[in-house]
Amino acid sequence: MIYEQLSNSIRKSITISDEDLETILSYFKLIKKEKNEILLAQGQISQETFFVAKGCLRIFFINEEGKDATRYIAFENQFATALVSFITKMPAAENIQVVEKSELLTISHEDFNHLMKIIPEWRTFYSNYLEKAYVNNANRLMSFTTMDALERYNQLLKINPAIVKRLPNKIVASYINISQETLSRLKSKV
Repeated sequence: MIYEQLSNSIRKSITISDEDLETILSYFKLIKKEKNEILLAQGQISQETFFVAKGCLRIFFINEEGKDATRYIAFENQFATALVSFITKMPAAENIQVVEKSELLTISHEDFNHLMKIIPEWRTFYSNYLEKAYVNNANRLMSFTTMDALERYNQLLKINPAIVKRLPNKIVASYINISQETLSRLKSKV
């Protein structure tokens, strides 16, 4: 079932033969993690990409005031990694945390790159992934500079209501870059 989820996710992005897909799947390993476990700590080099089969991961950093700033949240059928570190092999400026008890499929950086050499469609998959990550990050940055707190909250409810429904206020607030108090006021108005 879990590998079927990954298979379906890959097939939504690229057209690939059954044989090549089986090869790709063989490089992913199942891991189970408990709530609040840290998969990658700031300063470590990102060596893995995670596919969330069940649960939730968040990628966050600690800002200059010492507060969490959540950059990305991955629920079921989404990938997550500290992408800058994964690409550059430099120490990560962010952390990856398990937010809910999770079942993950993980692939190492080495195996990921090996697949790009032997399966051309995997390069296409990676290119599609990078494009989506870029668009997501650009849209989030734009929302921080062009929208007020209420507009960002309403946009979140429209685009990804699971974040508000499933996650604690502290994480929701850090994701849309507002205080928990502001979030509580917005929730009472909406």
